[in-house]
This record gives sequence, structure tokens and C-alpha cells, in this order.
Amino acid sequence: MTRGARGTAAGRGTVAAQGTVAARGTVAARAIPRSILYTPALSLDRLVKAWTYDADVHLIDLEDSVPPQEKAAARKVCRSALEKAPEPANIAVRVNELGAMDAVHDLAMLAEAPVRPGFVVMTMVDSAVEVTLLRDTLASAGAHPQIYVTLETPAAVADVDAIAAAADGLVLGSADLAATLGVEITWAGLLAARQAMAMACARHGTACIDTANFRLAEPGVLAQEIERVRELGFHGKATVHPGELGAINGALRPDPDGLRHARRVAEAVRSADGGIAVLDGNMVGPPFARMARTTVALGDAWAQRFGPSGPSGPISPSDSGGAGASTGLSGLGDGTRAGGGEEAGHDRR
Repeated sequence: MTRGARGTAAGRGTVAAQGTVAARGTVAARAIPRSILYTPALSLDRLVKAWTYDADVHLIDLEDSVPPQEKAAARKVCRSALEKAPEPANIAVRVNELGAMDAVHDLAMLAEAPVRPGFVVMTMVDSAVEVTLLRDTLASAGAHPQIYVTLETPAAVADVDAIAAAADGLVLGSADLAATLGVEITWAGLLAARQAMAMACARHGTACIDTANFRLAEPGVLAQEIERVRELGFHGKATVHPGELGAINGALRPDPDGLRHARRVAEAVRSADGGIAVLDGNMVGPPFARMARTTVALGDAWAQRFGPSGPSGPISPSDSGGAGASTGLSGLGDGTRAGGGEEAGHDRR
């Protein structure tokens, strides 16, 4: 693809592939992970064991969890782990920040690896230019992963709209952001950053993933965070402990009852000729139907890529409120080819 083509609004794929409304009455969606399990690249056995846990995406960490003197060894472990991964397209690698020599070595390893991850997660990003640089660098080696950005600097929060437009996903980096702000990692202290993330991701159809919970001995904190970020519009949550996956998956993965209700909402509005209807004693109208169609499209896209038993069922014209609606499962670029994951990303600015 030429540089000019990459600079279009649809450069990450089509706009429709990002979970946005591509045209009136048409909703399409790309699969968004609801749980991401972080594991340091310190032991090949540890990484392979991590894949037995029920996470949508398994992340191999080359950054903070790896001491400086072990970075080179960690890259070798990462490469070996990618070669053993059952589904490389659902593996992520978190690299060191651009501008550091470790990042240069990380990218060289990914470019030369015979098996590539479906996701690359950036750290300490300040601007959308860095996302573009990383995407172009990997593309020059024939690698096209989805690019997720850890939002963990004040500069990134200030530029969040442009970063969300350039990236495929944002992940809140609470520890570094809180440290720079000089505050504790609390809900109130990071609420402004979360709200900015949610708005920017909704505007650009970008995956919105919450930070890991660091208070591992307090499950109530995790449950509260999950509920609050879901209310803000976040799609998923990261974790450093497999014991948290049950709570995260149970709350954030598509719910069959919720998908059935969404179909009923869309059908009720369609039956009202696109106007106002009453369903189970509640008033629903076009905005409710639009949200319902998006819910179903995102749920079906998630099920096709990450679900154990396939999609919940295609959204039909009668479900969606019009013949123009679709599940958006085509053109997702999810990179499910064996041994690669290169096509998992979308070349976007």
C-alpha cells in the first residue's frame, strides 16, 4: 500500500472494520480482546504454561517485567515462544519504548522471527507520530500486527485523540502515569485519563483496554474496577495474574443474554419503522437500535476470533433493523493464518 493510501481515514483497514457506523443503518466490527494476560519473557516454560489460561490475548512482555541485564535473553525466549504458540495471531508482544536501543533490538527480533505476533504493544508513547513510525518500520519487514499503545504519559493523554486515530487499541498504563502525576493508583486519580481514553476510542473505533489491577489481595477492588470501566465504555482489561481472568471474562466478554436482548431491541425499532417502540416496558428508539446493532456486531466478531464455539449467530436483516446492517466479520484483517498473524493489524493513521 502506498504512503498516500495509508494516510486515508480508512488506513487501518476500512472505517467499518473499527466498530464505527460506516453508513446509516450499517454497523461493522472487528474482534476486540476482552482479557489480556501479561507474562514476562523470562522463561519459555512459564510462557507456554500461561497459554493454558483462558485469556483472549496472551502478552509476552519485554519491557518493565524484564530487568535490563536480561533483555537480550528475553528476546530469545520471546522468539522461541512465538514459534511454539498455538495461535500466534492472538499473541501480543510488548516492546520497549522507541528511542531506546532495546526497542531497536526488539523490533529487529520481531522482523526476523519466522512467526510473528498478531499484536505489538507500545510503551511510553507521547505522540501519534511514534505509532506511525513503528507501523511503517514493521511494515517494511512485511509485518502488519495490530498496534496497541500503552497510554501512560501526560503527553499521550493530551494527544489521546490523535493516538487513538493512529493505533488499533489503547491500554491504560496506570503505574507510570500515576508516578508521573505524583498520585496513588486510585479510581479518582486516573478517572480523567480513563474518560479521555473512552471518548477517543469511541470516536475512532479503537479498542479500549483498562489497566491491570495491582492490588491482587483485594478482589473487591478488581470487581469494582471492572464494573466502572464497563460503564465508561471500555472493552477489556489487562491482568498480570491468571486468577483474575474469570472475573474479567465473566464481566466483559459478550453475554448471550445481552446479545439476545440487543437483537430484540433492534427488531422492535425496525418493526416501528425506525421510530419509537416499547419493549418490556422500556422506550427504545433509533439510538438504542444503533447501540444494539453495534453490540451484536462486536459480539459476533469477538466470538468468531476468540470464542470457543464460533459466533453467536449472524445478525440478519430482521435482527438489525434493516438490510444494510451486517456483522462486519468480513475484512477484519485478524491474521488467523497459521504461523503468522501478520495480517492481524490494519495500516492506519
